[in-house]
Amino acid sequence: MAKGKYEEWLTLDGLTRLEAYARDGLIDEQISHNMGITAKTLYEWKNKYSEICDALKKGKEVVDIEVENKLRQRAMGYSYDEITKEKVYIKDENGKNCRSEIQVTKIVTKEVAPDVTAQIFWLKNRKPREWRDKTDIDYTGTLITKVERMTENELQDELKKYE
Repeated sequence: MAKGKYEEWLTLDGLTRLEAYARDGLIDEQISHNMGITAKTLYEWKNKYSEICDALKKGKEVVDIEVENKLRQRAMGYSYDEITKEKVYIKDENGKNCRSEIQVTKIVTKEVAPDVTAQIFWLKNRKPREWRDKTDIDYTGTLITKVERMTENELQDELKKYE
């Protein structure tokens, strides 16, 4: 490793590049490759130089926020304008085509329905207690104790409740 190589990454330009790498969705291994260092060295620099760590965090936060916004939009549904452009020929005073230009010929507002999968993903992550698939049950074993004490008739009566 070249001595002082980290210094170029502590400059405003270097930190901006690191933030951009993270914002583009690169993982640390890809970022370290772009920097010309190993992933281990990047990890050490992140621990040693808070500026490097902060730049990477800042870039990743931006992307995370953008993805969260798109996931929310997809979960809720949205509308957008679809714009159709076509080549239109402009005629001169004699009625001959003299030039062409691209013009908007149609604007259609389209609806994208809410996406159930995105809704489930959102809810499972935002409200895991209410929406996760696995439910934890605190079982102390008192039911077995009650069953063991029941007479044959009591047990039969209890089973009839569930038929």
